[in-house]
Amino acid sequence: MSRPLIVLIVMLAVIIGGLSLLAGRAREKPVEHVEKAVSLANLAG
Repeated sequence: MSRPLIVLIVMLAVIIGGLSLLAGRAREKPVEHVEKAVSLANLAG
């Protein structure tokens, strides 16, 4: 195999490995609903 082909294959392997590592780390947090009591005096203005 030629040297540029080997370099290309190694770079692709590193990029794919990095993307899969980042994809494995991305864990979505569950959405938390926060409800606050709002007094009507604030809305009357």
